[in-house]
Amino acid sequence: MIPQDRHVPERLFLARHGQTTWNLQHRLQGQLDSPLTSEGVAQATAMAEQLADSGVVTVCTSPLGRALRTAVIIADRLGADLVEVPELAEVHHGALAGMTWDEIDEEFPGAREERAANRYGWAFPGGESYAQARARARKALSSCGWASTGVPLLVGHEMIGRMLRAELRGLDATTALALRHPQGVIFEIERGVERML
Repeated sequence: MIPQDRHVPERLFLARHGQTTWNLQHRLQGQLDSPLTSEGVAQATAMAEQLADSGVVTVCTSPLGRALRTAVIIADRLGADLVEVPELAEVHHGALAGMTWDEIDEEFPGAREERAANRYGWAFPGGESYAQARARARKALSSCGWASTGVPLLVGHEMIGRMLRAELRGLDATTALALRHPQGVIFEIERGVERML
């Protein structure tokens, strides 16, 4: 269910950035960045075409390069306004950003097990937890509501996207953490009901 905040849009579209070089290398990105691959650009272009008749005139985006590049491709195609919303940035991975899990196991032994024991509350060393990011997601939804005309598109990341969807749908932590958002896929969420385009 939609939070009791009159500035949260009742209906919106949610997209994840296109594929990046670090996605291919299985590196955690967090709030670091890597460029879109040619496939990532193609995914952004395809999403723009999918939304061509959606009526979206405002695209709210994470300021991180991979999301911003995706959002620019879509906004340009739609002739939509582009609004950077800092709270849409990915969950902060702290000291683990830029690493693979094999590298993390070597440099931070036990981190994987600690995370598995409390995935929602566990914070990346020097970063944040899903629980902390959920508060940011609430603020992002309100910011997008204030900034938008009509039905907005939000362009973000998989982990913060789980928290956005949790807020919009009234999900508990366990259900939210099980959500997936493949690249190139757009979700439409209206009054707490989600469908994949």
